[in-house]
Amino acid sequence: MAGLGTIINVVAILFGGFIGKVFGKYLNERYQNTLNQACGLCVLFIGISGAVSGMIVIDRGTLVSGKSMLVIACLALGAVFGELFNLEDKFERFGEWLKLKSGNAKDKSFVEGFVTASLTVSIGAMAIVGSINDGILNDPSILITKAVLDFIIVLVMTTSMGIGCLFSAIPVGLFQGTITFLARLIKPLMTSQALVNLSLIGSLLIFCVGVNLIWDKKIRVANLLPSLVLAIIFAFLPLNF
Repeated sequence: MAGLGTIINVVAILFGGFIGKVFGKYLNERYQNTLNQACGLCVLFIGISGAVSGMIVIDRGTLVSGKSMLVIACLALGAVFGELFNLEDKFERFGEWLKLKSGNAKDKSFVEGFVTASLTVSIGAMAIVGSINDGILNDPSILITKAVLDFIIVLVMTTSMGIGCLFSAIPVGLFQGTITFLARLIKPLMTSQALVNLSLIGSLLIFCVGVNLIWDKKIRVANLLPSLVLAIIFAFLPLNF
């Protein structure tokens, strides 16, 4: 059944968010703050590991770094396009709308939790590759693996940041469901080089989410999302990054 992987992923996020919300009621602010920092550290190192594996390779027993120009080009141009369309503001306005419609108007951390969790569980090659496999091969295995990871991430985030994290299931469902539906059109774009680029840039954006969680420095991560599209485009250009 095409779309099964996304359904499982969405249910896992909802379940993780529900458990996190129930568990979070029994923790005071001090515990929640520490747990939030711990979650930030995990997100940071997930991003770092993905970025390092994409930029550093072993060549004849020596560590060799590369793709610096790809990173600069994708993030710089992506930021320009992101600011032009102001994606961060649109994301936050959608979060505000969800907050009102879900009866959580008094929850001050709702929007932050929604945006942070949505970016964390939506960015990355697993979502795209898994959705394509689900749409073409009816193979949800990658998305099921992602569902387990997202369950843990959203559970921890909801415990410290509130119920807004649970609603990250909506963008995940829309994003992955759309890719599954358009899988046959998207698959030719997902060459091995495109996936490498996508994984690298996605990992860097996840790192930025971790920075925001720990140091509360407002990196407008949603406005960097066009970098992911550019990462795929650059894979087809005769450029030596």
